[in-house]
Amino acid sequence: MRLGVDVGGTFTDLLLHDDKTKRTYQAKTPSTPEDQSVGVANGVKLICEKAGIAPSDISLILHGTTVATNAVLEGKGARVGLLVTEGFEYTLHLAKSWTPGPLFGWIVMDKPDPLASLADTRGIPERLNARGEVVRELDREKAAALIDDLCSSGIEALTISLMHSYANPVHERLLAEIVAERFPHIPVSLSSDILPEFREYDRAITTVMNDYVRPIMTRYLSRIEKRLKEDGVSARLHIVRSDGGLMSAQAASERPVHTVLSGPAGGVTSTVMVSRRTGIKKLLAFDMGGTSTDVSVILDGEPTISRSTEVGPFPAKVPTLDVRSVGAGGGSIAEVSELTKSLRVGPRSAGARPGPVAYSRGGTEPTVSDANVVLGYLPPVLLGGDMKLDVEGAKNAVAGIGEALGLSAEDAAQGIIDIANEVMLGALRVITVQRGLDPRDFGIVAFGGAGPLHANSMAELLGCYPVVVPANPGVLSALGFLESEFKNEFVQTFIHSSTNLVAENVWSRFDELEAKAFIWLEEEKVPAADRTLKYSLDLRYEQQGFEVTVDLDEAVLRGRGSFESVFEKFHATHERLYGVRFHVPVELVALRVIATGATVPVEEAAPAAAGDGQSSALIETRRSYFKGRWIDTPNYDRSKLSVGERVAGPAIIRQYDTTTVLLPDHYAEVDAHGNLLIWPNIKRN
Repeated sequence: MRLGVDVGGTFTDLLLHDDKTKRTYQAKTPSTPEDQSVGVANGVKLICEKAGIAPSDISLILHGTTVATNAVLEGKGARVGLLVTEGFEYTLHLAKSWTPGPLFGWIVMDKPDPLASLADTRGIPERLNARGEVVRELDREKAAALIDDLCSSGIEALTISLMHSYANPVHERLLAEIVAERFPHIPVSLSSDILPEFREYDRAITTVMNDYVRPIMTRYLSRIEKRLKEDGVSARLHIVRSDGGLMSAQAASERPVHTVLSGPAGGVTSTVMVSRRTGIKKLLAFDMGGTSTDVSVILDGEPTISRSTEVGPFPAKVPTLDVRSVGAGGGSIAEVSELTKSLRVGPRSAGARPGPVAYSRGGTEPTVSDANVVLGYLPPVLLGGDMKLDVEGAKNAVAGIGEALGLSAEDAAQGIIDIANEVMLGALRVITVQRGLDPRDFGIVAFGGAGPLHANSMAELLGCYPVVVPANPGVLSALGFLESEFKNEFVQTFIHSSTNLVAENVWSRFDELEAKAFIWLEEEKVPAADRTLKYSLDLRYEQQGFEVTVDLDEAVLRGRGSFESVFEKFHATHERLYGVRFHVPVELVALRVIATGATVPVEEAAPAAAGDGQSSALIETRRSYFKGRWIDTPNYDRSKLSVGERVAGPAIIRQYDTTTVLLPDHYAEVDAHGNLLIWPNIKRN
């Protein structure tokens, strides 16, 4: 049995899959931000009870975590020491000399403190050139004295990031040996290991971020493994990477920077699965949770991979799934500005504690979830009856907003929902319209605890149909973790013009990366039959400031000859992306080998083909607020809607992990895979 665990800001979602019976079990338990391992352990106990199994029956746990992300965003990481080449001590402070717009925006710019302070930075007497040749020998005696001074000052982790170490890591490794001899208890990260690429600042900040979260991640993984072992769980624990791949717990403790966007990755992976099953090649992933909403694009059934991301104000050059996040979720707090008397929603969130007023955990400020309660979209009980909502408390909280605005409670609630929808609409427009994509060409996959509540409204605003609500939308990210593959990327910077490129030099470097990839696959115990390697080149026009990654096809790999066809592919890709191709030499920047290890795909049991119709699925009829008036609205039990069943809006469709709102003038139909497909009554051509 495999277990996916997704820790969110409000709830921890778990999905257990039995590979023999193809049955799935799901559970939600309140997150414990003070120590995520507590919420995870509670969830494991709960789902084992639901499935009627012993904890020892679980064979594999796949865990998406926000530990690294939260440490950076909250500024609660470790104290990091930094060793740089002498004369480059201000690398993190200078960064890229970027200032925000508009004009004169720099006047009010609040530049964040670096993750490693200047007081904890030391310049080492040494120097390499861009070819990796030693220009100045490392002064071991002076280096040892500087290391003694720094490591005795109380730092918790040490980053070594020297100039041009991507071309030759010899000096970084010598310094690591000195540290290991004198201070073996201090974890050390080398930039030549974490990011062996050129561009000094990116390499330094990414490696420092790795050390900033490393002690915290190590302690967290140690706690969770201990708790699970005490509860009788002997399963292997794997952590989800930011690019949707998997890594062992040991690898995650050594390179936690690769988990900074671990949480949203599962939802994107699941959306790819939905695309494969439904045959819809263009989809928008819409993951609305309690604290934030994550959106992404699926094109031709594949997600978009980015080579860099941002965590708060800091860049991190690690492979990530291209996800846009906004501070709008079920727990987003609504308030009226004292100055402008206008309504604002988010980004402040009630989180797991105290949570929305309706959750009866001490929350006093109205939230988006409270507004959904007031409008009759959420039933009085959630989680299959395990969680009773304080309906009157939610009404009173939202009524306070209405009084400040001169509105009724229901109109105030509608205003809260509308503003939250506009915030999320902005994120969806960024990933579509601003990239030249027409959202009307896409469907939208709704998941997360609050996604199906708002997805029909988002589709109506954007004109993107169908809305696909999967069978387990509230825990879909956890399901996505079960679909994830083992993945790692091996990179080598090799800057060379195409005019005098010797192909054999490139292939020999690919051989070196391939050898590293196979060593990693062995360490992860990936069977030979499940291994796949993908080869690519980072290319640009000479004197250009950015690169385009181009994959090598089978013909090029078999021939091991020249790269002319790859260069032509680069020209075509550049023209497709930017509308122009230049007649200037192409420059090779880096080589990449991506190693993957396939896992067993999730096969869910087929949904019921026929049932007793909507009459058996009808739970009750409750009043809900649509388009300015109260309407008697049927509430259905989704588990009793069979394949081919069609429900007319307005309607509320309930299930254990979420609630789906079906607007007037729309209908929902259950497809062969158990998905709800929502369409407008009048479809556009």
